[in-house]
Amino acid sequence: GDQLYVGIYYSRWLIDQLERHDPRSGLSDSNIRSLIVFVEELNHALHAALQFKNGQRRIASEEFARDLELQAQVDTYLVLLLFVAFFRKTQRVSRTDRRWLRFHLFSRQCPDLFRDENLRGRYLETCELAASYTQYLDTLNGVRRLDEIRKFRSLDYSAKKAHIFALMERTAT
Repeated sequence: GDQLYVGIYYSRWLIDQLERHDPRSGLSDSNIRSLIVFVEELNHALHAALQFKNGQRRIASEEFARDLELQAQVDTYLVLLLFVAFFRKTQRVSRTDRRWLRFHLFSRQCPDLFRDENLRGRYLETCELAASYTQYLDTLNGVRRLDEIRKFRSLDYSAKKAHIFALMERTAT
């Protein structure tokens, strides 16, 4: 029958970085990139398994790869917001915290480092979409945000892209 086997590979270097600058002691410029990579890879496996469970079998397609990347960037932002809140006495994330996270997740990305034009385009597009979408999520209250996240996750890549463009248009007017 249809079975999916998932493996997650983390390089020795990444594990060393996370052990040397343990995020459980707090987030900083010295560990945020490693934690982002760790969370994104875990998210890719989880989202691929969910897609497979829902009948998606075209896992080698570019649309599937872009969907995984966009979803991972959105989810990683949300996970890291929770992580930051955990270290705050008030359990609240400040505007400065959000800016810092956004910088490391979206502004600091360097798609130009990819020689392959397709990879460069994939990371550039999904990064811009995720940055816009998470900015929108930040404007919603808890209940509306949860409903929106559930709706978003259920969409395929084309629908996610169209949804984000519609939100951007709505907030621009």
